[in-house]
Amino acid sequence: MISYLEFEKPVAQLEERIKDLRNVEEGGEVDVASEIARLETKSAELLASTYSSLTPWQKTQVARHPARPHFRDYVEHAFEDFTPLGGDRYFGDDLAIMGGFAKLNGRKIMLLGHEKGNDTQSRLKHNFGMGKPEGYRKAIRLMDLAGRFGLPVVTLVDTSGAFPGIEAEERGQAEAIARSTEACLALPVPMVSAIVGEGGSGGAVALASAERVLMLEHAVYSVISPEGCASILWRTSEKAPEAAQAMKVTAQHLLRLGVIDRIVKEPVGGAHRDIAAAAQALGQALGEELDALVDQPSETLIRSREERFLQLGG
Repeated sequence: MISYLEFEKPVAQLEERIKDLRNVEEGGEVDVASEIARLETKSAELLASTYSSLTPWQKTQVARHPARPHFRDYVEHAFEDFTPLGGDRYFGDDLAIMGGFAKLNGRKIMLLGHEKGNDTQSRLKHNFGMGKPEGYRKAIRLMDLAGRFGLPVVTLVDTSGAFPGIEAEERGQAEAIARSTEACLALPVPMVSAIVGEGGSGGAVALASAERVLMLEHAVYSVISPEGCASILWRTSEKAPEAAQAMKVTAQHLLRLGVIDRIVKEPVGGAHRDIAAAAQALGQALGEELDALVDQPSETLIRSREERFLQLGG
């Protein structure tokens, strides 16, 4: 069952009408096939029209959609032979950040990413995708493994931000994020990152400091959430839509600003409407970017990665 966002209500009404007509059709008493076909066409056109002109705040809502695909969904549909690796060898294992060996289009890689979970139990288990220090230290460990074995690194970023709890601060959250960012920049192997949902603050940058950064069409990427920005500037989170517009959080804005390198189209209506198709499109784009990088020497990769980030805002 699809969960509709506020701006999707006209589409929801049409699809509910189609569902009612299908129930009538199953009864066999009235021929409603032509009316169903007409409404399906109208619904598809309205959905396409709605998603072609989303505001930054509406895109933020889509990026947070509860049914949006997460790390495990992409593993299932876009990668092969995923072998999860756990633990930071210091404190414990953080399931908000997952990683391990995998294959992408037959190529062996190291795959890392945030996992938010898809129901109450799994969201609690994965801490809603908010990484703790041990999660970022696990990422550092796996990136080190990738460097030693000559494996390209692919990261899937989807977090509202790193976990802000006092226990995370006690275990060195800021230091872990900084060292994870440093590990990305120093990788001697190709690295490609994709913002697949929310890319929030340093918790996202710590896994997205790659030489190629992609974004799904309706993902968002920002230094702070729109609500957080609104609370600081206007003392109320009700101004979040205005903040999202001013912050230029969308993939389309960030491509023009040079923060990202490529936008990956989503199925009409968002990735949550066709998870398999969204994952396959992302996998193809990631594979193409790796193809362009795998033959470059380590020195070139590191230098181009550093230059890429030094030029931002210039």
